[in-house]
Amino acid sequence: MDTQSLIEKLREHCTIVVFGDSISRGVIYDEEKKRHSLLLESFTNLVKERLSGVVFNAAKFGSTLVEGLQRLQSDVLQRKPDIVLIEFGGNDCDFEWDAIAEDPAKEYSPKTERKTFYEQLTELVAKLNGMNIIPVLVSLPPLDAEKYFRWVSRSSDQAQQNILKYIGNISRIYSWHEQYNAAILRVAEETKTRLIDIRSSFLQAEDYTKLICLDGIHPNKEGHRIIAEKILNYIQTNYTFLLNNQPHTTAAR
Repeated sequence: MDTQSLIEKLREHCTIVVFGDSISRGVIYDEEKKRHSLLLESFTNLVKERLSGVVFNAAKFGSTLVEGLQRLQSDVLQRKPDIVLIEFGGNDCDFEWDAIAEDPAKEYSPKTERKTFYEQLTELVAKLNGMNIIPVLVSLPPLDAEKYFRWVSRSSDQAQQNILKYIGNISRIYSWHEQYNAAILRVAEETKTRLIDIRSSFLQAEDYTKLICLDGIHPNKEGHRIIAEKILNYIQTNYTFLLNNQPHTTAAR
């Protein structure tokens, strides 16, 4: 389908599916309740308020890309989407920290190896393109390595010592996570896929760590506002006709 035909199709009707993990699901760590919970003002909900089309949230807490692909048909394709926002990587790069805290001498692998993550993301993009569905990749928000280190070690001195034995230094948590973001950018460049770079918006903040929850990885309410703003700016630039006339709530800052 050529670009003009695609635009005309979107003008008539547009279905967007958000496909990812707990960040897209809208999960935050609620410090008052001392547990993870769903944020009503998640970026998906904020974006949905502004669009005239249909938005489905197919994101799942704890999902890796490999797990997401297993539910691609049931959770995404059956919705007959025109656009799919793809946000994975935070769980893919994660390790079994409890096991490392118990025995740092063993060898451990991330939930999804970087090479596998890159290959499967490339395949997903190709599959969607082949079905005349527009894939849009979303970069990873940066994690707060210090907070995340305290979180995965459960603030246990012994666990912290063992995890440090394994990783070398806390900054490696950030750089490892960043390598998966680099894989997303590489796929976007190599496949000429649309990219919404939310990571840059976080890093441009005066102190991006204030946008991250106590667990070190989930954006907080303000972080979700920033993600929504970035996505809406992308839509404003590329698909203005999809926006309705509702107030732009994410700009109220």
